[in-house]
Amino acid sequence: MGGMTATTPARRVLLAAPRGYCAGVDRAVIAVEKALEQYGSPIYVRHEIVHNKYVVQTLEKKGAIFVDETAEVPEGSIVMFSAHGVAPVVHEEAAERKLATIDATCPLVTKVHKEAVRFAGEDYDILLIGHDGHEEVIGTSGEAPEHITLVDGPEDVANVEVRDESKVVWLSQTTLSVDETMETVDALKTKFPQLISPPSDDICYATQNRQIAVKQMGAEADLVIVVGSKNSSNSVRLVEVALGAGARDAHLVDFAAEIEETWLDGVSTVGVTSGASVPEVLVEGVLEWLSQRGFEDVEIVKAAEESIVFSLPKELRRDLRAEAAELSGKQSAK
Repeated sequence: MGGMTATTPARRVLLAAPRGYCAGVDRAVIAVEKALEQYGSPIYVRHEIVHNKYVVQTLEKKGAIFVDETAEVPEGSIVMFSAHGVAPVVHEEAAERKLATIDATCPLVTKVHKEAVRFAGEDYDILLIGHDGHEEVIGTSGEAPEHITLVDGPEDVANVEVRDESKVVWLSQTTLSVDETMETVDALKTKFPQLISPPSDDICYATQNRQIAVKQMGAEADLVIVVGSKNSSNSVRLVEVALGAGARDAHLVDFAAEIEETWLDGVSTVGVTSGASVPEVLVEGVLEWLSQRGFEDVEIVKAAEESIVFSLPKELRRDLRAEAAELSGKQSAK
């Protein structure tokens, strides 16, 4: 046999576009940085501002303090709500504790909250498709707990009961698998033929675009590496979508250091993408790791153009420290 070269296919990387930061994450992360600049530390953040280990660690170094519950925030402080949104009861808790609040909820999540409030006001039963325990689902459910039933995937449909089959609507978490959600909706429609849909799709543009790019890439890739954290719903979905699209293997990693050499066995095409809360520097680390192992040829797989930008939370245009001090009555006579 001659040299191996003839039989060894060229190594290449398919890089998905769009990938990484969406407008809601970008806004939330900048909001924490701006709040720290404007008001100094500490800025308390209820739950992870976005589901990404590196981002949370970076903001902690700058002076953000992440807490699980509002009760952990000292009176008269500033607390920020994460991009995933919170239930109304959390706003009430913050007011009781005399906290100044900055709401970094993604506007596309707020849209779903408003839909929940509206349909509950019209006395609909709301079937919320989403993952049990996810912060976004807890927040949306909290808008109208007595009207909302969680449906966690197609297999959950059999258990769903409603009061009146002619007044049922579905809503969803913004970061789900598009295909699986439609499968759930179809199953719900079979069970409740009069089920109505939200005025516009609840799964956000960024989730959809990243999944479309991975589908295009996954079909050609032997291995897909998704950069993202384990608690990031949209990142976990990208791994599932890659496998569903025909990728032989797919893994979720926070950093390049987590990639295992054995994954590259017999691999000539590697697909790379990242979840909506992932900074590009982490993707660059993965591309660098791959190029050191002969995967230098990078081809971009472009599925959509994204130009959406959200303006920063309005609270960043006020003097919140003074407001917090006033709330807690610590304001000394000027």
